[in-house]
Amino acid sequence: MRLVFAGTPAAAVPTLRRLAAEHEIVAVVTRPDAPLGRKRILTPSPVAQEADALGIPVIRAARLDEEATGRIAALRPELGVIVAYGGLVREPLLSAPEHGWINLHFSLLPAWRGAAPVQRALIAGDSELGATVFQLVPALDAGDVHAMRVYPVADDATADDALASLAADGAALMADAVAAIADGTARPTAQQGESTHAAKLTLEDGLLDWAASADAVYARYRGVTSEPGAHTTFEGTPLKVRELARTGETDPLAPGELRGVRDGVLVGTGTHPLLLTRVQPAGKAAMAAADWFRGLRTAEGAAVRLGAGDAQGVQR
Repeated sequence: MRLVFAGTPAAAVPTLRRLAAEHEIVAVVTRPDAPLGRKRILTPSPVAQEADALGIPVIRAARLDEEATGRIAALRPELGVIVAYGGLVREPLLSAPEHGWINLHFSLLPAWRGAAPVQRALIAGDSELGATVFQLVPALDAGDVHAMRVYPVADDATADDALASLAADGAALMADAVAAIADGTARPTAQQGESTHAAKLTLEDGLLDWAASADAVYARYRGVTSEPGAHTTFEGTPLKVRELARTGETDPLAPGELRGVRDGVLVGTGTHPLLLTRVQPAGKAAMAAADWFRGLRTAEGAAVRLGAGDAQGVQR
């Protein structure tokens, strides 16, 4: 088939690579180059870089406006494929390809419609993740389902881990859906069940509440790692939580209270402790939590405690 592909982040690259091996991709649509790193160097998106490597023309567009619509429609694609592009497809572009557009979404629709499905599912403590290929319609993530697959999630997987796995597995799911449309066997079905919304994450979503249960704190850490990142405060100063783990330790600590151990720093929650293994103090590089804890200047015998604080002053 003649396809147009829209996507931006690394999670979209496996699908682009798989479809390029099986179909004619007449153009790739992606977000414009963005400033990255401390020097804010303009850098092409991962999808743009992959398209260049594959020799596919790239259309950079912050939104799919009249100009972008005209350029895409002129290519006469039979089907549009979208994976995490970061913008809405509206009419008349929605109907420009003969078979419309299909989208690979990293949730079990209608659960977690929206911008951050994997992250919100992990924060909510879901034990299963999934991927869905569905027909794009004007309503948010509401179209008929072409294919869906459930994936169990490891209980220590972060959002980064889960997205990488789903991106790889989702490429095959999308390839099967495109093949069914091409040979005329596709039979999409309506979504079933109650919908939930996966709003885009903000910096505030990464704030850890040590008074919550250990399961809730750990679930939030997993869901916000690496973006926007988990954080807390120590003596009113922001502290990024780079690595946090479950532990078999059951001796109670007050919420936020710290105690050094051989392999890190125990931190109390509303139930049982968790283990800090890597942190990043404000203005410093990330370091082993044990090293950070040993360097603290505290009164002998005084309790050392993390506080919820707020998100101000925390830098990505």
